[in-house]
Amino acid sequence: MLLVAIIFVVVPLWRKSASNNDVLRDAANLGILRDQSQELEVDLRNGLLTQEAYEQGKSELQARLLEEVKTSEQPVKKAQRNPAKVLAIVIAVLLPLFTVPVYMKLGNTKAMLSPQEQSAAAGDGIIRTEEGLQELASELQDNPENPNGWFMLARSYIEMKRYEEGAKAYEQLVRLVPDEAQLWANYADVYAMAHGRTLQSPEVAKMLEQALELDPNNITALALTGSVGMERGDYAMALTNWQKLYGFLQPGSRDAQQFKVSIQRARDLLAAQPGGKQKLAKLPFEEAPQQAAANPAAAVTGKVTLSKALAGKASPDDTVFILARAAQGPPMPLAVFRKQVKDLPMEFTLDDSMAMRPEMKLSGFDQVVVVARVSKSGQGGRAQPGDLEGKSAAIKPGTKGLNIVIDSVVP
Repeated sequence: MLLVAIIFVVVPLWRKSASNNDVLRDAANLGILRDQSQELEVDLRNGLLTQEAYEQGKSELQARLLEEVKTSEQPVKKAQRNPAKVLAIVIAVLLPLFTVPVYMKLGNTKAMLSPQEQSAAAGDGIIRTEEGLQELASELQDNPENPNGWFMLARSYIEMKRYEEGAKAYEQLVRLVPDEAQLWANYADVYAMAHGRTLQSPEVAKMLEQALELDPNNITALALTGSVGMERGDYAMALTNWQKLYGFLQPGSRDAQQFKVSIQRARDLLAAQPGGKQKLAKLPFEEAPQQAAANPAAAVTGKVTLSKALAGKASPDDTVFILARAAQGPPMPLAVFRKQVKDLPMEFTLDDSMAMRPEMKLSGFDQVVVVARVSKSGQGGRAQPGDLEGKSAAIKPGTKGLNIVIDSVVP
């Protein structure tokens, strides 16, 4: 649009000439002399002029004609600077310099994007308009091998509580990405919501089995499998999965407190069954995640900030996980705690007291990586597409004053 405006304004000014047009001037002068010569002939025929006066007038006209021709044949003087062209150059330079910053400040740079592209640019990966959903669904019919598109469509349907359509989108997604545990767990969850809001179905069981086969420690799959056990009345199954999950939770966190209540309820129900106490005695049980003693020398400290470029892609209530994991070793976090985007920027300390398991302490590894992640799902497992993340290089436990900027989007 800016280019078109420049063309409409600058081109006419560039073509405009401020100098005299010699061709038009000579033509006009010759026309005048021709008319005057004809007038002399008419006056001579009508007796208004004598032959002598006619000859004298014609001689004067011829002299003027020679003078005009002589003037036009003189060397052309150097043309003066054309003010119209100067103005054209000034406008061509100043118009972009002025309009582009003003538009970037006041305009909407995403106005020409499609609804789903606007949603993706906003950072939450969720479409909230019927028009956008229909457009994305139509695009996926033409290009069904697009896992990112199916993931966006599935999340958007779930946001709008259209679980049956969300389940169909996840069906396409796990076909394209069959080796991602979290997708199978999410599929099981939305499938259950779409089919009577119950986990009691062979399809859900198979999905959860697939998720746990890919990742035995997947938080969502463990939670749902425990819920399956509760619905079936298989409280041993519920306890086995929930207690494993409980070991991954941050001590004292809200999730840990909620699952502690659920575990105790499952224990009580199992104990009330015939032979339940014997089954209960055979199950491993931890009263609570064991906190390791803090080791100040191994503590890692620093500050986490969210880059300005991604500030618009996170809401204040989004969950922020700050965790340390071994640079070379198991992916399980060695220390982790949870905050929210509204708490950023913030100082942090990671130490052995935040260990998820007693044998997996920060001080037990030579090098660790500190990760700060904005989780759209609120789950502390693997990073999901659309999460925002920043991380440190490999560092030694005990490093102080880290500066971690959340500056990238998980693809």
